[in-house]
Amino acid sequence: MVQVKFGRRDEPAFELQPAADLLAVRTRSRRSMRGDGRVRDAHTDAVTDAALVAAYPEAGVEVFKLPSAKGAPSLSARKSALRASPDVRFAGGVLVEPNTGSPVLYTENLFVKFTDDTDADVCLATLATHGLTVKEEVGFATNGYFVGAPEGIGQQVFDLALDLLARRDVEYCHPELIRKRERKAIAPQQWHLTTATINGTAVNAHANVASAHELTRGADVTIAIIDDGVDIDHAEFRRSGKVIAPRDATLGSDDPRPKDSGGYTDDHGTACAGVACADGVAGASGVAPAARLMPIRLASGLGSMAEANAFRWAADHGADVISCSWGPADGNWSQPSDPQHNTVVALPASTRLAIDYAVNTGRGGRGCVICFAAGNGNESVDNDGYASYAKVIAVAACNDTGKRSVYSDFGRAVWCAFPSSDFGYAPFQQPRPLTPGIWTTDRSGNAGYNHGSSGLGDSAGNYANDFGGTSSACPGVAGVAALVLATNPELKFAEVKDVLKRACDRIDPQGGAYDANGHSKKYGYGRINARTAVELAAPQTRPSATFARTYDQRIPDLQTIEVTLAVSEAAPVASVRVSLELLHTYIGDLIVTLVPPAGLGGDIVLHNRTGGAARNLLRTYDASQVTKLGQLAGKSCAGTWKLRIRDAAAVDEGKLVRFGLELGFGAPRDVAAPRETDLLPRRAPRGRAPRRSARRAATT
Repeated sequence: MVQVKFGRRDEPAFELQPAADLLAVRTRSRRSMRGDGRVRDAHTDAVTDAALVAAYPEAGVEVFKLPSAKGAPSLSARKSALRASPDVRFAGGVLVEPNTGSPVLYTENLFVKFTDDTDADVCLATLATHGLTVKEEVGFATNGYFVGAPEGIGQQVFDLALDLLARRDVEYCHPELIRKRERKAIAPQQWHLTTATINGTAVNAHANVASAHELTRGADVTIAIIDDGVDIDHAEFRRSGKVIAPRDATLGSDDPRPKDSGGYTDDHGTACAGVACADGVAGASGVAPAARLMPIRLASGLGSMAEANAFRWAADHGADVISCSWGPADGNWSQPSDPQHNTVVALPASTRLAIDYAVNTGRGGRGCVICFAAGNGNESVDNDGYASYAKVIAVAACNDTGKRSVYSDFGRAVWCAFPSSDFGYAPFQQPRPLTPGIWTTDRSGNAGYNHGSSGLGDSAGNYANDFGGTSSACPGVAGVAALVLATNPELKFAEVKDVLKRACDRIDPQGGAYDANGHSKKYGYGRINARTAVELAAPQTRPSATFARTYDQRIPDLQTIEVTLAVSEAAPVASVRVSLELLHTYIGDLIVTLVPPAGLGGDIVLHNRTGGAARNLLRTYDASQVTKLGQLAGKSCAGTWKLRIRDAAAVDEGKLVRFGLELGFGAPRDVAAPRETDLLPRRAPRGRAPRRSARRAATT
């Protein structure tokens, strides 16, 4: 057994065990050990009698199950033979989940985050002492590094990670572990947007999106789809300015188009993007058709560094909403005894910190809204460290009759539901659905789900009619979030989350088993009503007064500056907002403190060395982000305010451009930040959909 800690040293570990019958092979050329015209030789013969059970073509990694036949070569003999091949970079054993036997690949890379106050030179010296090479200084966490261990270290990388984590100046350290990342998937047919008639049957189980379009269609909002490739040449995405900041996070390029390889197809991302924001000019409308699309192709496995970097790319390049229709492998929804149902998959510190970065710094500090598919395993979402994380919105699926889709995951972390596909299943007394699923964009021509002559969409093959699973539900809610932000761009992440909560319609009141707080483990707070969400988001005018100055004052390295701002308005305030325009080359160096006049409760820390290597602070802070600002309500704020900026680490410098206070009077607007108890679990104890299609994955 090996132990891994995705959290801090005092947080629980999980275990992986070696498999006696699995062999992992990684080639230098990234070619398969089979196919590609490879000529059989003594080296490749080592796996000719083995079954290929997993492939990560982006990295040239394959996992083979060895035969148990008497006289077959041993695992050790096969590894020795393979290591003699010039093209084999690695041949070794495989670790698996103890309860399911699912392979978990480890690379000889680690994520290391030192404490924020550790000097950068100390960080680098420590890494060098342990033989680690810095591959990347991550920008989403202060003193965070992606490092490579000496080649050939093998499973000693786990001991090395625990040794580093035992240091007082190391906050997180874990190996890069790669699991299979699964899709969460299954026109007048777009019954999820409005009332429709499908095959002669009236369907009225929509999210009231068409009515919301009377008020907004999502203009000036950007939705990032982190998924596999997106067909950005599709008619629904070709509008000038539609696609911005495209990225392939796995290959490090700006081409997010599908890249089929190794028997895997990049069909999923195009369908998800269509549900969220297809233009509706040729055959399918997204929930937010006027929104911009940021397609981010992610073919790397669950837990990879590319996964974390995808969130940073989205936040740094202007994403307002991020949609993720993927996660850990699902159990078989029709088999309650499937051991996968009890598998707990933790959220790695690397990805968690990247999500935190997007929520804390995205949208100029207001925070990106991140949606995750709850999952298609008919199991507890609370076991999924991704979808159950408090800073994302977990989306379940409901069907075309307003009931739970048979496969949809459930639990305390489910925030809301959105219409999607379903299956009839007599053993569960689940009736057949009225529709095949969701009508959305497909890869153009015969490349995607619909080949044109299959009856699964239009005859040209540009649209599919049976997309589904929580993969379809998730971008649906992302589209509603975009409509909300188009209506009120000033809303913070927590405020958007609360608007979505209050905009839910309680469906299936008997079967939903809603608790005293209005929450159902099946539906969250209910099925999203897009029109209601837009109406709740509308800004409410109230009197205010703004006091601001332009300073253009230099912030020297390792020094502290202090500026003042006079406030003359003596009336009691309902709210205080702090605007800050600060240019700096490394905001992880800075501590920014607001000092109110005497009698208002003491110093208020706005920024405390977060953000790592990110540049510039262009943010507005309010009580939803800084609790102590809320304590000023009901008080007079007249007097001299101070802003203190301390540069706490060497090298970088900057300049304070502008600092201001906006005082609000009268009743606060009717958008409350969620209570801590509403945020739900922070700990995980989580198309073509639940037909168990495999999720693309690759090591980096």
